[in-house]
Amino acid sequence: MLEGGPEEFPERIVPIDPPGTTELKIPFRAGYEHFRATDRQEDTPEGPLPVYEWWERTELPG
Repeated sequence: MLEGGPEEFPERIVPIDPPGTTELKIPFRAGYEHFRATDRQEDTPEGPLPVYEWWERTELPG
């Protein structure tokens, strides 16, 4: 479960591979959104999911 970042981010529930990954780097528009694992979980229709909090954006050159 992704928390924070751009409001127009298309998905808030994303697969994590491998499970237990502590940092996620997700391509979005002309850059990447970076999320870090928290100690929290959120109840969702898919069951309890770990919460990843947005912490920065990096831009692609060009």
